[in-house]
Amino acid sequence: MKLESENILIEKAVACLIGGLVGDAMGTPTEGMDLASIRERFGWVDTFEGDGTDDTVMRDLLIEALVNTAGVATLDDWAAAWLGNWDAIFGVKQAKFFISVLHTAQKLRRHAVPRLAALGNMPSSSSAMCISPVGIVNACQPKRAASQAYNLGSLIHVHDVGFCQDGAAAIATAVAAAFVPDTDIDAVIAAAIEAIIPNSGAEMRSRIARVLDLADEAGTFEAFCTALYARGDEMFCRIICDSRETIPLTLAVLKLAEGEVAQAVTFAANLGRDADTIGAMAGAVSGALRGVEGIPAVWLEQLGPAVVSRQVSLARQLAAVACKKREADLAALALLGTITQ
Repeated sequence: MKLESENILIEKAVACLIGGLVGDAMGTPTEGMDLASIRERFGWVDTFEGDGTDDTVMRDLLIEALVNTAGVATLDDWAAAWLGNWDAIFGVKQAKFFISVLHTAQKLRRHAVPRLAALGNMPSSSSAMCISPVGIVNACQPKRAASQAYNLGSLIHVHDVGFCQDGAAAIATAVAAAFVPDTDIDAVIAAAIEAIIPNSGAEMRSRIARVLDLADEAGTFEAFCTALYARGDEMFCRIICDSRETIPLTLAVLKLAEGEVAQAVTFAANLGRDADTIGAMAGAVSGALRGVEGIPAVWLEQLGPAVVSRQVSLARQLAAVACKKREADLAALALLGTITQ
């Protein structure tokens, strides 16, 4: 199976969505496992089954909200998509959802307005894992992606777990920055870090720096894994899906893979911990960076025509939204020019 050639915006959007979906699926068998257990049970993971877990479901709900709002969705709009697609969350994949999302959904349905639904939630990566569409509709505009991601992330995490919003902003920014022509993975990672607000987000920035330093020192993925697990108390969190763990690990995986899609996704699956979420984020960022040429043909065969066709359709919708946002900007500037003449 081969993807049709389209414009670069659509091609990068397609690769972003497929990379994220495959990262989610390939990381599913090793989710919650440690390095030794993965090696003993699987040896090396480089294939996948299925079409993703909660990461992909929540991503698709976010796509609906963005498309319905011409790309300017807020936490209210995302909440409406949750409530309008209840069975997507509380259906066949419910067991894959972390409790933060399930609690938030129940609060939205029973008593809370969206901006209060996050109160009391545990930390997770529930917004960061699915935020890539925000990067697509804000392609080449990382600061806008970060701002929107902070707002959307507040549907699930606020106050004492606000660092999870930092994680969402970092990944959305990385995707948006990956659309910039002739960029590289180092520039993408730098943009992701810069997107995190410096004072309130100091802990996230510090954790990212520590893990990236370890990746630099290690040089290779295997050496990094060995060093990482040896210093687990310093590098890991009590909840494996805590954004303070998954975001630094995702950026490290991207760095060690040099932004290559298959390598990044495979590294994530073989790293363990919250492998499906790390894979979803790494796959989305690297997919946006490398485009469809970076997607292995065997992945398309494994996904099958129906799943691939759906990703292409979603990508085209998001690309159209990105163009509409750009047109709105130009119209606003034209109006300003008329006023000031």
